Amino acid sequence: MKILTADVSGRVQGVGFRSFVERAAARLGLDARAENMDDGTVHVVASGDEHQLMRLVDLLKQGNRYSSVERVDYTIVEHRPRVEGS
Repeated sequence: MKILTADVSGRVQGVGFRSFVERAAARLGLDARAENMDDGTVHVVASGDEHQLMRLVDLLKQGNRYSSVERVDYTIVEHRPRVEGS
């Protein structure tokens, strides 16, 4: 499993962008959350199959009909479960 972390900038707050992200992720079979940040960006964390995460990145770049996405900075890393006692 992979983890996507993305910061989306543009007109992405107050336009239903967070719910758009969470619905899109659910349709792709991903677990995701989106949070408004104080600097006006939306921070997204999602986990799942890398191919589906890249599809989510494409959707983040498009945005919903009310948003205007200027930039998506993202990373995808391998999820490494924490082992107790290590």
